[in-house]
Amino acid sequence: MSGLDHLGFSARDYAVSRAFYAAALAPLGVKPLMEFEDEGGKITGFGGSHPFFWVGDGGAQGGRMHVCFAAANRAEVEAFYAAAIAAGAKDNGPPGLRERYHPNYYAAFVFDPDGHNVEAVCHAPG
Repeated sequence: MSGLDHLGFSARDYAVSRAFYAAALAPLGVKPLMEFEDEGGKITGFGGSHPFFWVGDGGAQGGRMHVCFAAANRAEVEAFYAAAIAAGAKDNGPPGLRERYHPNYYAAFVFDPDGHNVEAVCHAPG
């Protein structure tokens, strides 16, 4: 089976973005697993069993990206949203059903410190 293995991007303010993602993704079981410095600057790999989401130094990307994290249940979506807002995110859609995608699509959306659209979603029924 093939699929996405990892995603990485640079942030305008590495320390702010690292702290934001450490707080916002904790309810989903995603945490900083490794951090190092290379020729491009500092970089942190976030994940559960292995790093799959990388945030690095080097300035904000041009344009906005969208990234969505899987949640095990609706409570995790709500906890993600609360943690992200507490960490300084801007609201882009509170937890709730988005039935236009499918009847059980329960998600929340926030903008991170660089304006990227970050989502947590649960596909399981209520």
